[in-house]
Amino acid sequence: MPKRRSLADGLKSTPTANPEKEANFVFGDTNPKSAPAKKAPKPKPQPAEQKPTPQTPPDAPSEQQPEQSLGRSPLTTRLRSDIGTALKRASLERQLAGQSPHTVQDILEVVLEPWLKSHGYLK
Repeated sequence: MPKRRSLADGLKSTPTANPEKEANFVFGDTNPKSAPAKKAPKPKPQPAEQKPTPQTPPDAPSEQQPEQSLGRSPLTTRLRSDIGTALKRASLERQLAGQSPHTVQDILEVVLEPWLKSHGYLK
């Protein structure tokens, strides 16, 4: 085991390093200029064909679910503490009962969507 030394002593004697290796390490160059190529790159696998998803018949009862093709954007807001507590309690009780929607996010989407539509903010 090497002899232990203080931090100040370690900083005084800085070993010299190969600048190319330092740059490759810092900048993440995975193909250093000085290293010989060992193997030919593997061919990339072709993407598997996606099977079409089955459509649900229009007469089937469907729960009100958020649009799957739309992404979600982060939104932070503050609620009155009694509303926040009631919302969390409803979320937990619905999750334990196996009801949907049960996440706070999904409950808020279900509630806000009709309001936004009725006021002309959402089509």
